[in-house]
Amino acid sequence: MNAQHHLDLRGIEVRLDSVSLVTLDAYIGPGEVLTVMGPSGSGKSTLLAFLAGFLPPTFTARGRVLLDGRDIPALPAERRAIGLLFQDPLLFPHLSVAGNLRFALPRRTPDKAARIDQALAEVGLAGYGERDPATLSGGQKARIALMRLLLSAPCAALLDEPFSKLDTHLRQEMRQLVFSRLRDAGLPSLLVTHDREDADAAGGRVIELGH
Repeated sequence: MNAQHHLDLRGIEVRLDSVSLVTLDAYIGPGEVLTVMGPSGSGKSTLLAFLAGFLPPTFTARGRVLLDGRDIPALPAERRAIGLLFQDPLLFPHLSVAGNLRFALPRRTPDKAARIDQALAEVGLAGYGERDPATLSGGQKARIALMRLLLSAPCAALLDEPFSKLDTHLRQEMRQLVFSRLRDAGLPSLLVTHDREDADAAGGRVIELGH
């Protein structure tokens, strides 16, 4: 049975100098995807950077970020137990496909090789472990990035327009795969996008910035 993770955002405000870019209050329950929509430059990615722990120094932010009841803004990014999916898969080029997945596994994971093989099979990439990430298609890289997130055993997920660079057919396929996996894992997830179809596919609540 999956742990019942939840993410509670209280009084969040992200600012650039004296300009308030994003204000947000939201509770995201286990397996729920909350979508924040807005045009480029509206502060969507900056919001995720604050939640993940790498807000650029040109911005300021405040508010409580409660992950499973623990207030996390004082923690360094690597201790926040948050998984990230970006527009670009950002696979490590010096590691094989298996090496990228192995990097994500918690240190004490038993039988890591078998767990990696299972993960590859789950996304239709059995036998790809020794491949160089540079030889993969965009869709294959996206699948590896998703499994790397899940193998890291996060307590929540942040998605920064992860489908925007995929072609139309692949975008539909990856939406279905990503959102079903996040629900199955019971992860509270925050998606930022400017694409209404992303929001519709996520199937949860939608907050539009500026509304």
